[in-house]
Amino acid sequence: MAKAKKIFFCSECGAQSAKWIGKCPSCSSWNTYHEEIITKQTSSEEKKQMWSSQESSVYVQNLQDIQAQNHVRIHTKDSELNRVLGGGIVKGSLVLVAGQPGIGKSTLLLQIATSLSSKILYISGEESAEQVKMRADRLGMSNQNCFILTETNVSKMLKTAEKEKPDLLIVDSIQTLSSPFVESAPGSVSQIRECTSDIQKFCKSRQIPCFIIGHITKEGSIAGPKLLEHIVDVVLQFEGDRNYAYRILRTQKNRFGSTDEIGIYEMRTDGMRQVENPSELLLSQNEERLSGSTIASTIEGMRPMLIETQALVTTSVYGTPQRSSTGFDAKRLNMLLAVLEKRCGLPFGQMDVFLNMAGGLKVSDPSIDLSVVAALISSLENIYVSNKICFAGEVGLSGEIRSVSRIEQRIQEADRLGFDQIYISKYNAKTLDQKDYHIEIHSLAKVEDLLSQIFG
Repeated sequence: MAKAKKIFFCSECGAQSAKWIGKCPSCSSWNTYHEEIITKQTSSEEKKQMWSSQESSVYVQNLQDIQAQNHVRIHTKDSELNRVLGGGIVKGSLVLVAGQPGIGKSTLLLQIATSLSSKILYISGEESAEQVKMRADRLGMSNQNCFILTETNVSKMLKTAEKEKPDLLIVDSIQTLSSPFVESAPGSVSQIRECTSDIQKFCKSRQIPCFIIGHITKEGSIAGPKLLEHIVDVVLQFEGDRNYAYRILRTQKNRFGSTDEIGIYEMRTDGMRQVENPSELLLSQNEERLSGSTIASTIEGMRPMLIETQALVTTSVYGTPQRSSTGFDAKRLNMLLAVLEKRCGLPFGQMDVFLNMAGGLKVSDPSIDLSVVAALISSLENIYVSNKICFAGEVGLSGEIRSVSRIEQRIQEADRLGFDQIYISKYNAKTLDQKDYHIEIHSLAKVEDLLSQIFG
C-alpha cells in the first residue's frame, strides 16, 4: 500500500525536516521551509519485487569491451558559447543556465534559437508568445524553424516535443514547470526534481539537447535542490553587474569538456554581442598621464587578458581609514597594504584606499597582486606609470614576488597588444628566453625591487 507522508523542504538549499522549523540548520535561512506530500511504498511484497532477480534484466559490460565514441556536437554561430561548452552542443545533453534576473539569460538563448538552422522548440513558462516575439523583433532576429510553446505542465510539454521532434529544446524556466504527479506548488523542491528528471529521460532517450534556464537565490546559488546540478550535464553561471555592459558566462560543471573556460559578452540594445578580444575593451582609452592606474596581465578561465587596475590613496579625514575595493577581495587588499607598510615603510595606515577593477569584472587571479601594489604606490606618490607597462606576479606576506602559472600566455597577450615592458617574478623569468618575445621582460624578487625600479 502507498502511504502519504508530509515532509518539510528548505526552498533555498533543499534540506528536509520532519517538522517545520524557522531557521534552516544547513543554510541559516529564515522561513524557507515548505510542506510537501510524498508517497512511499510500505508493502513488503512490493519492496521484494524491486530487487527480485526474476523481474530485472540488467546488462553488465566489461570496461575493456566498451567502445568509446566521440560526441556529436552542434556548432552554433556563437563562438563564446561553443568555447564554454567545449566545442559545441552535445546531442542529448542537458545544459543549465543560471543567473540573476535581467542579466540576459533569455536573450542569449533566444539568440541561439533564432541563429540555428535546425528545428528549435522554445518552451516559455514565464512569458507569453507575444512577449517572446517582441523580444525577437527587438533583437532583429527571425527563424522559420523556431517554434514557441507557452506551457507549464511538463507532461503536456513533453507530449508536444514528442510530436514536433525538435533538434533543440529550450526551457524558460525550470522553476515555472510543474508535474501533475506531484502535489506541490511550482518551484518547490519536489517539482523541480520531478520535472528535471522527466526532461532528462526524454532528452537522453531521443538524443535531443536541452537548455534549461534556472533562477538563483539572493545568495547567488542556483535555486532549488542541489540534485538539480547533479542531474544536468553542464552548469553555466551568467555573471556580471547590471550597471555594467559586460557579462561572463562561466562553466561550473561540464561532463563533456573543461570547466576552466569562460565566455564574455557585451549587453547591448540589440542583444548579447560576443567579445572576442576582451583586453582591448578592459583597457583605458585615456591618453592623459594619470597616477594610480596600472595594467595587469591576468587569466580568466583559459583565456589571458589585460585589465586596468585603478587605485586612489588619500589622507584619511576620520580616525579610522577607509578601505574599499570593487572587483577585488577586500581582505587581500588589506594584506597587500600591510606588506607595503611593513616592507617598504609606506604610510598606508593613515590613508583612505579605494581600489577598482575596470569594466566591472571580479578578478580572483593572484597574479594581479603586483599590479595592485604598483597602482597603490603610484597613487600614494602621485607618480605616473606608463600605459605600455604591465605586471604579472603574486605578492607573499614576506614581500616576495611569487611565480604565477602560464606566464608564457600572459607575456604573449601583452606582446600582441603592443606593450613594451612586463614585470614578472624572477622565478618565472628563469624558464624564459628574452629572444622569444619582442616585449622587454623585467624580473622582480621583492616589492622593494618594484619600488626602486619603477618609482626610483
